[in-house]
Amino acid sequence: MRLPRFLAALLLLSTAAVNAQKPNDAKADVRHAVEKYLRGLRFNDTLSLRAAFWPEAKLYWVKKDGTLGQLSQTDWYKGFAGSVGKEEEGSLKITAVDVSGDVASVKVEETYPNSIYIDYLNLVKWNGEWRIVNKVYTSKRR
Repeated sequence: MRLPRFLAALLLLSTAAVNAQKPNDAKADVRHAVEKYLRGLRFNDTLSLRAAFWPEAKLYWVKKDGTLGQLSQTDWYKGFAGSVGKEEEGSLKITAVDVSGDVASVKVEETYPNSIYIDYLNLVKWNGEWRIVNKVYTSKRR
């Protein structure tokens, strides 16, 4: 059975519209996951951080002596002890989001009174949920 041209064109356009929405929906979902991370940073909230990160995710940076620094989630969360709930001064913003299927990369800028951090977050969508699987960052004094 042949579809009338009008119905075929309508089907083609509706399929294109659905496919066109997918990247934006994926970006919105990735942003939502990263916003959990930003809330965790803003309020020293390890529960939000745990919701954003894959449990085995690691953080990497270059130390002042030139060696590669690395922290597990457990070790990183220890640094929040005594500050939980305290709101940090500064601004946190997502400056770039790139999604390819079930993986994504996000750039975040953290501007604090005395320092600026640039984070690159890699995310994976697994079982329908976006999670940060690693973070690399650099920082400088203001």
